[in-house]
Amino acid sequence: MSAPALEDKLIDGRTLPEGALQQVLAHLPRPWVFTNGVFDVLHRGHVAYLHAARQQGASLILALNSDASARGLGKGPDRPLNRDLDRALVLAGLSAVDAVLFFDEPTPCELLSRVRPEIYVKGGDYDMETLAETRLVRSWGGSSLAIPFVSGYSTTALVQRIRQSGAD
Repeated sequence: MSAPALEDKLIDGRTLPEGALQQVLAHLPRPWVFTNGVFDVLHRGHVAYLHAARQQGASLILALNSDASARGLGKGPDRPLNRDLDRALVLAGLSAVDAVLFFDEPTPCELLSRVRPEIYVKGGDYDMETLAETRLVRSWGGSSLAIPFVSGYSTTALVQRIRQSGAD
């Protein structure tokens, strides 16, 4: 069996009518694991996290902050460094990721309510009990959990190191 084309893993749920998103995802085995993030410069910490997230269920659905959404997170005026389509295609190339969806809002709550996964995960640097996403997923009987954080790996720290080496 051949791997799907990278583009086949990209789903722009922002343009699908209500109810159509579930139909597009229906080919993915359940339980669905859902996570989200910017994933600006993919690094070892991201890959380890996504691999661990995928092990929690049968399919991993990744919601990617659009460029506009990422800019609103206060990571810096020049972030994200990579455009959302480029970030999505890199993520789609990972075997752990079964689908990549885009969202424009500050949080993926609207998209999460349309997908309705069984499991929601974030990195261990988040307090799951304070997230609106956790309350939302639990409202339909799903669960949420934090994947242990891989310390020493951060896109922000990597960008700072690159800038510093360029100034030397």
